[in-house]
Amino acid sequence: MLYFVGAGPGAVDLITIRGQKLLCKADVVIYAGSLVNPELLQYTKKNCKIYNSAHMTLEEVIDVVKIAEKENKMTVRLHTGDASIYGAIREQIDMLNKLKIEYEVVPGVSSFCGAAAALGAEYTLPSVSQSVIITRMEGRTPVPERESIRSFAVHKSTMVLFLSSNLTDKLSAELVAGGYEPETPVAVVYKATWPDEKIFKCTIETLPQTMKKNNINKTALILIGNFLGNDYNRSELYNPNFTHEYRKGKM
Repeated sequence: MLYFVGAGPGAVDLITIRGQKLLCKADVVIYAGSLVNPELLQYTKKNCKIYNSAHMTLEEVIDVVKIAEKENKMTVRLHTGDASIYGAIREQIDMLNKLKIEYEVVPGVSSFCGAAAALGAEYTLPSVSQSVIITRMEGRTPVPERESIRSFAVHKSTMVLFLSSNLTDKLSAELVAGGYEPETPVAVVYKATWPDEKIFKCTIETLPQTMKKNNINKTALILIGNFLGNDYNRSELYNPNFTHEYRKGKM
């Protein structure tokens, strides 16, 4: 059996209880060493075999799983954040299905949640934005044309950029070309929830300079939108005059 486990955004205690229990039981752990906090490996038992997938191909990962299955051993595939976001699990699942190897996916806390927590921010503010676009700039890996930054920027909704820290010159230009005002607020959260977490606040216009000045070119999320401002409406859910299923309004 193989378990895909979301390791959380960085802090060791932000892995789920289920994920931690599986790590403790695992005979084999294959972890994304470029992003997963290595301190999580302290939960593994002494005789657990540990592999760093940063140095492996997909085929090499699957070969390790195949050997573990033949030896009737349980494997944990430890992904950063939540494996459903830029986790490359679909290609692994397809190969496991062909090999008739059973698997289960255990969700984790994504770094975009950790970044909002670090800021004390709410992505979906009434009258400001009720949608969150999670995306990335096109780099060495292409992005479908219909999902370009420029096309998404038309909506001016909340946007969270993964894997884009070294592409901010083009990112800034595409955001403005799509419709965001240059003065739209931006927050950069470097290594959200890690001990060395850093937060930088700027605007779309000043984003490239901010990144260069602070030497941030990887392991950071870029959060864009007016949810970072101070103007919004109160939620109707807690409005004393609003009636809903559980409470009658006062007026």
